[in-house]
Amino acid sequence: MSASAPASVKDATAQTPPLRRGAPARIRKLAAQGPLFTAAVLVLVLLVLLAVCAPLLAPYEPDAIDLKNSLAGTGPEHWLGTDQSGRDILSRLLYGARTGLLGPLAVVGVSTVLGIAMGVMAAWRGGWVDSLLSRSMDLLFAFPAMLLAILCVAVFGAGLTAPVIAMMIAYTPYVGRLVRSIARQEQTRPYIESYRVQGWSGWSICTRHLIPNITPTVLAQSAINFGYALMELAGLSYLGFGVQAPTADWGVMVSEGQNPLLKDVMLPALAPATAIVIAVVAFGIVGEGLADRVSKRER
Repeated sequence: MSASAPASVKDATAQTPPLRRGAPARIRKLAAQGPLFTAAVLVLVLLVLLAVCAPLLAPYEPDAIDLKNSLAGTGPEHWLGTDQSGRDILSRLLYGARTGLLGPLAVVGVSTVLGIAMGVMAAWRGGWVDSLLSRSMDLLFAFPAMLLAILCVAVFGAGLTAPVIAMMIAYTPYVGRLVRSIARQEQTRPYIESYRVQGWSGWSICTRHLIPNITPTVLAQSAINFGYALMELAGLSYLGFGVQAPTADWGVMVSEGQNPLLKDVMLPALAPATAIVIAVVAFGIVGEGLADRVSKRER
């Protein structure tokens, strides 16, 4: 900012929400959200660590078949027992966290970037650009994520890639519409006009100030979207459209655990189902907590 800027411009610019805080302050902010929010964050951190360290923590290879130990119960050798092929459930659960988290991460990451780009451009440019992008997002709303994923699998074949790409497309308008709405509100704030008066380009204002200031709201929505994407991808794998056996995946494990349920052996299905529920609930709590924090900051 120029040192000779008028006082009114400096005052308006000072209203820009602060974007950087030290690590201790962030930790205090985290604790202030309440024990439930803190517990959810710790659960997600633990899930990520378990997924990353799966090769070090897993006692067996996830695909190691041992028919002699088919449907073995819990014990020192197999803490969560084995499935009908004698594979260690704990090992498959740890490796399954990788595919269980990687797919939703790709969906949320790409859809968030595309949604931010579309939403900010629509809000900033207005006119025919806004109309074109808004109608494009409305068109994408006509295709539910699960239906679009199944159509892509029918065309390109089963696996993780086709459903992930389909859900990237399906989730983009949700982020884009949210970003467009809050970006239009952000444009009315004094600091935007102050940068325009100083001759800043629209690109600089958007990338250096507008987008960073709407990021907290987008992150809150992205956390919620992550949980939905995880659940939907697990559901597709359960139905046979996503990750294919014998790859370790939570949805695949639930599907493979159906037959043991008929023999009153619950852990092959219960363990991955519980992991899915815990992850989805944790992401939902974190997303709602971040949304509450953003709303309190704006009051």
